[in-house]
Amino acid sequence: MARVSDEELHQLATEVADRLRARGWMLATAESCTGGWIGELLTSLPGSSHWYERGFITYANAAKVEMLGVPEDTLAAHGAVSEQTAAAMAAGALKHSHAQAALAVSGIAGPGGGTREKPVGLVCYGWALADGTVMSSTCRLDGDREEIRSRAVAAALRGLIELIG
Repeated sequence: MARVSDEELHQLATEVADRLRARGWMLATAESCTGGWIGELLTSLPGSSHWYERGFITYANAAKVEMLGVPEDTLAAHGAVSEQTAAAMAAGALKHSHAQAALAVSGIAGPGGGTREKPVGLVCYGWALADGTVMSSTCRLDGDREEIRSRAVAAALRGLIELIG
């Protein structure tokens, strides 16, 4: 399978921007396996300063704890790649920003690092809104590192679009 095209990613980013602008909302992102790709994609759009507030790249567990307030107990019990951690990352991004919406991504992009329980391609997402809504999901993505990461970016944006309507 091929990576998600730049055109499709741009369309998703534009749709996110339109929905945030329509609500007068700002977005914060918390990224692990995508390494800032979502933030780069969103800020490539002109006028993004009107709806993109900040991004956290929290690759290491210590960064998740220090920057986002992810509980160490959550990481110990569920691991960095879990819905619990992704939800805590999104909630933490919201809490440590002035945004009204947040998204988070944590996964195993490979080629190494996977286990039987958590294989390469396992990606967890979290979304949080200022009204207290927190949602999470998990999916298994196929492909090489670039393909997994691009699909994770697209899925995170699609999830946000669905959540904010």
